[in-house]
Amino acid sequence: MRPAFSVIFLTTLCGAAQGLLLTLVAVEASARAASLDVPSLFYVFGAALAVMLGVLGLVASFFHLGHPERAWRAIAMWRTSWLSRECIALPVFLLLTAVYGGAHWAGLSGTLEIGAAAAAASVALFVCTAMIYACLRFLQEWASPLTLVNFVLLGCASGCTLATACAAWLAPGQVGALAPCACVLTLAGCATRLASLARNARLRPKSTVQSATGIRHAKVEQQSRGFTASAFNLREFFHGRSERALRLVKIGFLTGAFLVPFVLTSAGAWIPRSVAAAVALGAAFIIQYVGLLAERWFFFADARHPQNLYYQRAS
Repeated sequence: MRPAFSVIFLTTLCGAAQGLLLTLVAVEASARAASLDVPSLFYVFGAALAVMLGVLGLVASFFHLGHPERAWRAIAMWRTSWLSRECIALPVFLLLTAVYGGAHWAGLSGTLEIGAAAAAASVALFVCTAMIYACLRFLQEWASPLTLVNFVLLGCASGCTLATACAAWLAPGQVGALAPCACVLTLAGCATRLASLARNARLRPKSTVQSATGIRHAKVEQQSRGFTASAFNLREFFHGRSERALRLVKIGFLTGAFLVPFVLTSAGAWIPRSVAAAVALGAAFIIQYVGLLAERWFFFADARHPQNLYYQRAS
């Protein structure tokens, strides 16, 4: 498939926002259980950052629409469409996250209950976003439970890494607990992403040139793809990159999204509380996010649409 950068930014920005919110709620729950005092500014700033990332992702999604003025119609098919459900879940998540941060800022009670509702909306949004792709059975690379698992783990990993960087400035006492969690989530995301790459490498197309063209002869040799100029089928269902480029992107995202952030987060946790530790943790998130952009690009490019059996090849 041809990756759409608007959707790449939507899924990665919102994923980080969702992971950040889940981390904030987990920190508050554990702090309350252990009677620890965490500065309210950590929750306020974290929630504001999650809302900002989510809004940026929402804005990016509009660039993927042919008629943005009709975007409101996307919710009409919520009974059957995961895309419609995502369009409902995202504003709900943003609203509850904003209320969660506002409640902390105002010093109100019941913040943990509000956070739990926002966390539930975050999980629902993860499911809706991932199922948009996992439900497409004709794209074998996406039609797997690993799609949902990877969306959740990669979002949680980036969000937890961001929360750790925020804690280095606003709640240093939480870095020792958050950094190992970020490392574990990063390793888990790496393991499941490697599992999906191994699975996809073993896949064999269910369709053939014979079934694509309707010609049942045992030996069919394609001489033309049917177009002499550009067309929708040629633009939208194939990325147009070489196998070498795909290999470089794969190496890049495995390094940038997993290896380097793991090393920097581990180092930031061991460095005594200082500006250097905060910088290392901030760099870990930035590098991880860039790596996730490459990972999401590869996720789309790796899906081989059956129509490419006919249209991708040219004489």
